[in-house]
Amino acid sequence: MQGTVDGFSYGLVTPVAAYLMACLGGALGLRCTTRSLLVAHSWRPGWLALGSAAIGSGIWTMHFIAMMGFTVEEAPIHYDKALTFASLAVAIVMVGIGIFIVGYRGATGTALFTGGTITGLGVASMHYLGMAGMRLRGSLEYNTLTVSASVVIAVVAASAALWAAAQVRGFLWSLGASLVMGLAVSGMHYTGMAALSVHLHGSSAAPATGDSPAELLAPMMIGPLAFLLLAGVIVMFDPLMVMGKADLQNAAQRQHAPYPVPRSGDRHAPRTGRKPSQRPGSKTPQSW
Repeated sequence: MQGTVDGFSYGLVTPVAAYLMACLGGALGLRCTTRSLLVAHSWRPGWLALGSAAIGSGIWTMHFIAMMGFTVEEAPIHYDKALTFASLAVAIVMVGIGIFIVGYRGATGTALFTGGTITGLGVASMHYLGMAGMRLRGSLEYNTLTVSASVVIAVVAASAALWAAAQVRGFLWSLGASLVMGLAVSGMHYTGMAALSVHLHGSSAAPATGDSPAELLAPMMIGPLAFLLLAGVIVMFDPLMVMGKADLQNAAQRQHAPYPVPRSGDRHAPRTGRKPSQRPGSKTPQSW
């Protein structure tokens, strides 16, 4: 028999909280990716790794906060811890591959396509591996067309996010990109959930008993949430995080660039308020 599925048992609380976590992870990851493009090559892997872990943790936390509101009326839900944490590892590794490709190759068409595809597949793999970790008295069935749509959403969202990170613009640009990324990741999640139906085993429908999904999942998310908080502190206290590359260069030129010294015969030398004297019959200024 078919189970009665409810993805919003807590109302709008879980979708809104999940969206905010996706935005937070996306914002931290995008700013770390942007920061990696402003430093020497020796520091770049560290910033890219931090960005990968931030985005991966953000989308994983978003998924399981949303799953707190998911219930099947006739059957209690449990989660396999090994598969649950394996989905976190898959998200971080595959997102990391995509970010490193763009971080080292730049925002070229090939790099964005390859990196965005791998990152998007990582987001989708995290979602469906996390769903495979569910344990209940029944089996999960998916609509193939809707699943395909969720994967396409994930790939497009990841490509757009990587392109935004590679633009190296100001803080507001990255903030807007993270909001769009959070919306796309949440859309991918709920599109994937719309593809789900639960086929219960057994003929009798027993009422759900046992721990709620919130009680099961909340302890698992302490680590990723603590990591996102730590990453947020690192980003907040980095002075280069709030400026894009162009703003950073302009600020440095205004504060530290020396006044150019004019040279003899230089037509592009800056004017100092006095005209150079000229020799009779000469078309060029006399040497300074």
